[in-house]
Amino acid sequence: MNLKNNYVLAPDSFKGSLTAKEVCEAMEKGIRKVCPEANIIHVPMADGGEGTTQALVDATNGKLIKKVVRGPLGNQVEAMYGILGDGKTAAIEMAAASGIQLVNEHTKNPLVTTTFGTGELIRECLDNGITKIILGIGGSATNDGGAGMAAALGIRLLDKNNQVISVGGGSLDQLDHIDMTQVDSRLANCRIEVASDVTNPLCGPTGASNVFGPQKGATPEMIKILDDNLRHFAEVIKHDLGIDVAEMPGTGAAGGLGAGLLAFTNCILKPGVEIVIEYTNLKDKLSDADYCLTGEGGIDFQTKFGKTPFGVAKTAKQVNQDIAVIGIAGMIGEGIDSLYDVGFDAIFGIAPGASELEKLLKQGAENITRTTENIVRLIKKSERLAK
Repeated sequence: MNLKNNYVLAPDSFKGSLTAKEVCEAMEKGIRKVCPEANIIHVPMADGGEGTTQALVDATNGKLIKKVVRGPLGNQVEAMYGILGDGKTAAIEMAAASGIQLVNEHTKNPLVTTTFGTGELIRECLDNGITKIILGIGGSATNDGGAGMAAALGIRLLDKNNQVISVGGGSLDQLDHIDMTQVDSRLANCRIEVASDVTNPLCGPTGASNVFGPQKGATPEMIKILDDNLRHFAEVIKHDLGIDVAEMPGTGAAGGLGAGLLAFTNCILKPGVEIVIEYTNLKDKLSDADYCLTGEGGIDFQTKFGKTPFGVAKTAKQVNQDIAVIGIAGMIGEGIDSLYDVGFDAIFGIAPGASELEKLLKQGAENITRTTENIVRLIKKSERLAK
């Protein structure tokens, strides 16, 4: 009998526990305990949020670079971005410069937080000769419509007195006109692929302020101000630049950064996992695989709405209907039955039993290795019985 020994490991990170690369290593360790001769390919994955830069750098033998930029509150922070193996493509997570993790319960305030640091990272990439940027826009602390980013790239947002307006979403009502004469000319020759699974528009009940504002510290009163200000921002953009971003799907991502990117840069919005699948050549790596193991910290009914494991499972079945797709998760939530109709063949949790979260996070690698070993033992037993 021809044993099936070809494995592709394509997980996302287990947040707070392991990077996607470390998850791959833990999975391989479990496979090798049962099947030391297995052919194993690592494809660390992400969906545009945390871990995207690392996954793309790992997949292309690129490098990580640190840069001190302006944080969401105007203080200096150290942010990481990546240059991929081709030397011409960069990967940025806006959260590295403008993320919610850079504020706390006492300091978060979407009236004043800014995306200026994200713009600085883009400018740094241009300084390094980059002609293509993959920009993940999850996890923001901001609600400024990308105004801060625009300012960092030389775009002047001016009030009626021809003075630059203050930073933050709370100042956008002061905007009278946009001066593009000093914009960084290199932007025109740089393609930006915006990795985002958010389809919310910029304004309105399902817009950036109403949906995402509360988690960034916005009170009901702030939300109204922020939504009104973003609508005014969109009106000025439409008047001065001829681009209507108010209701466009995806423009509400990252506090309206999606709108700013569409208005001021040469960009397209794409689901994050699709971008990572493309750059990791996942389809080619799946072509000869018998088994695909994927996963992330949690798998539930929401997984099929653009999360990494769903993207991997769907891609695997497109490449080969016979491939077995197995999901592994730190926590299994409600509604996973629906995932069996969209590409998954089995889903396993890794927790050995009831335990404190902190302990489970520390034991992530050990638990993934043990779970993977047990999965492969079952696979090999089934193969023997099928002889």
